[in-house]
Amino acid sequence: MKNANLLLSCLALTIATMVETPLITSAAKATMPVSPQMRDGKRFTVEVYGEGQDVIFIPGLSSPRDIWYPSLSAIGAAGYRRHVIQIRGFGDAPGANAEGPVLDPFIAELADYIDDEIIGKGRPAPAIVGHSLGGLSALMIAARHPKLAGKIMIVDALPFIGTIFGAKDIEAVRAQAMQMAAMIRKSPAKPPLDCNDPAVAEAVQSIWSNSAKGRCLVENWSRKSDPNVTAQAMLDDTLTDMRPELSKITAPVTLLYAQDDRAFPEAMARSLFEGAYKGTTNFNPVMVKGSYHFIMLDQPEKFTAELRAFLELKPN
Repeated sequence: MKNANLLLSCLALTIATMVETPLITSAAKATMPVSPQMRDGKRFTVEVYGEGQDVIFIPGLSSPRDIWYPSLSAIGAAGYRRHVIQIRGFGDAPGANAEGPVLDPFIAELADYIDDEIIGKGRPAPAIVGHSLGGLSALMIAARHPKLAGKIMIVDALPFIGTIFGAKDIEAVRAQAMQMAAMIRKSPAKPPLDCNDPAVAEAVQSIWSNSAKGRCLVENWSRKSDPNVTAQAMLDDTLTDMRPELSKITAPVTLLYAQDDRAFPEAMARSLFEGAYKGTTNFNPVMVKGSYHFIMLDQPEKFTAELRAFLELKPN
């Protein structure tokens, strides 16, 4: 477990030093075609854009909904009703996520939202797009509420994150995950960074993006997040193993996973990600080269092309 300890410590230190700045928000949101309808829930809020087939976008750990704005702009008014989720505490007040588990209650409320706002109104089951923690969330909906997911796109997420650390099961990472959560909860507040300053951006080191601005942006988003919510959501994520439930998923599954030679050779990345989804029927894995974890930041054109293909839109 030496490698697991090292990687978990690296993740903890990375998250604990993150800060917020609006590099994507102002420019990308300004290109959105219409003002959204707003939905407020106990565990999350939703911005709803447009009309047509329903698509739900779920960001990852400590990420606000802002991460999706460039993609939504690239899709445009293409006959899709886009539901853009933000988990409370990831850029706003924590609300009900301030105490206790985050992931399972979020999934329960999201399932109710889909049932009430989409299925219950006679609409087809939505497509669900999720990054990281959001990808795990999409898997949980598809496996545990199969009638609520038409198809899902998983963006750089594993059914069990312990696979990265070589862990065979949840118990193998439990102690380290709890230590990591405690570190995040105790992380001191720090001022935001000016990511428009190249020297400042270049000084940021993390494992999330292979560009300086991307790393700085992710750090800034995460600093704005409530540390207790981040810690608990990370713990919930790490202690969730969806591998035994993959065979229950009937919806088509597209997996986009990152590969960069500075992190993983192609063969290792393919084995790690595609091997983790063994037993998933109707499975379409896509390796995105030249990217770290935030594919939409590192390879935006490739990400947009794959998203359009997933939504069965013609190429731009």
